[in-house]
Amino acid sequence: MTTAGVLVVGAVAAAALTGTVPAATASPADLTTATFSLASASTPIALDAAHGPEAAEALSARTTAAGSLQAASSVQADIAASGLDIGQPATVDTSALERATERLQSAAVLPETFLPDFADDVEAETATVDQRVAELRGSLDAAVAKKAEQEAAEKARQEAEAAAAAAAAEAKAAEQSAAAQSTPSSSSSNGGGSSAPFATGGGSGDNSPAGAQATARGMLASRGWGDDQFSCLVSLWNKESGWNYQAYNASSGAFGIPQALPGSKMSSAGADWETNATTQISWGLGYISGRYGDPCGAWSHSQSTGWY
Repeated sequence: MTTAGVLVVGAVAAAALTGTVPAATASPADLTTATFSLASASTPIALDAAHGPEAAEALSARTTAAGSLQAASSVQADIAASGLDIGQPATVDTSALERATERLQSAAVLPETFLPDFADDVEAETATVDQRVAELRGSLDAAVAKKAEQEAAEKARQEAEAAAAAAAAEAKAAEQSAAAQSTPSSSSSNGGGSSAPFATGGGSGDNSPAGAQATARGMLASRGWGDDQFSCLVSLWNKESGWNYQAYNASSGAFGIPQALPGSKMSSAGADWETNATTQISWGLGYISGRYGDPCGAWSHSQSTGWY
């Protein structure tokens, strides 16, 4: 009877460890008797049932392992979602823990005295997985903090550049205002919508409507356009802005002499597009040339559609 009992326990233990039952040397009748005797001495347990301390420890180990597996899945998903380089492979090898957990679950068919060894294996593999999860979580947190620092530094740089540009523009505007107050105007401002006398000569850095027209006339000559094209250009930009380099359309956001939409498009002609009529004219003539061929083409389109 003792021999038969050992064979049955060994067979069940082998099944828990490998999933297969070794062949027994005792007869079927002997195994039936032995199984009955063993069951009456120590009944197999289920981990989810309330039993002794061995079963409680095994159940706790299994629950902790499940939490560790979930943490491993979560940290890997968080790293992938962040799109950040954490400086190491973003993987957690949980295969050993999964196998140990499966063995512990299979051992539920054994008497409780078999459970502590299986539970110890699960706890050891759980600790390994937890350590790896902590490493990855720390690397991810460091990468997130670094990105935040870089973004803050870039924002500060952009704000500093914008403040410097605004200060420079304000200083230039003050200088131009002082110059205008000390020098009598040689020509009247063209209000827009009506014909205006053509300014002559090349660009002089004068942002007044007359000075802007003089600059434009010189630029047209360099492009091989004559007075007919200049006449069309004066009519076009009289309608759009009255040749005011600070003209702003609140409803559309168009800005400057050529009424660029948005005004920042003119930065391709110069960083001073907000304060320099020459820069605005240069951009506007390039736009007209590329889209309509010449100022008269643009003026004709404006007359038929209301915009150019």
